Amino acid sequence: MNRKVICALDTHDLDEAIRMTKRLSPYVGAFKIGHGLTLPHGLDVIDRLQDAGANRIFLDLKFHDIPNSVALAVGEAARRGVWMITLHIAGGPAMLAASVAEARAWTEGNGPLLVGVSVLTSLDQHVLTDHLGVNRTIEEHMVYLSELAMNVDLDGVVCSPHEVKAIRKAIGQHGVIVTPGIRLPNAELHDQKRTGEASQVLMDGANYLVIGRTLTQCEDPEKALESLGLESLGLA
Repeated sequence: MNRKVICALDTHDLDEAIRMTKRLSPYVGAFKIGHGLTLPHGLDVIDRLQDAGANRIFLDLKFHDIPNSVALAVGEAARRGVWMITLHIAGGPAMLAASVAEARAWTEGNGPLLVGVSVLTSLDQHVLTDHLGVNRTIEEHMVYLSELAMNVDLDGVVCSPHEVKAIRKAIGQHGVIVTPGIRLPNAELHDQKRTGEASQVLMDGANYLVIGRTLTQCEDPEKALESLGLESLGLA
């Protein structure tokens, strides 16, 4: 099993997600689920996937609301035994602090890890500046927000392969970095703009890689992991 790999279950079909989980659980360390599964099936989907072999669930709903509302959401996810949760750092220090307090309230270290999202991998500099009015570069903005997240005691951040090295330098070894947008060389980008290759991302300082279609659409998961170059780091 490669505990650094998180498989993204990007489907709305629960039966399909269960089949993927049963097939891939021997090879990956966690499974990421989002709105596609939770909106039609509710949070009971977590129990179903855990029963299918998903020992760790990464709930990627990117909470962003007033502090009390997000704290309630974090508490509900914690009650379900979720391993990791995403929140938008742009929700501000009070929202983040309320979420941390709720997660830490769970005893014996069983609360979920909280990781902050700053700039989605589907965005580029043109959108960030011309449409969202942010005058920093993507990297500068993500470093700034990542430092904010660490200052209010989040467990880590999410960033694309392009910003891993700069963010790791900024936050040091404190805090995990979760990186989506992992692609095979010459693979299609789909709806993500800022992508990269697995082995380089890990060497740059990422702790976890989120991988979707490369795993879920492959016939041989072990070969797919090897094709990502992870065997060169002893991780496949």
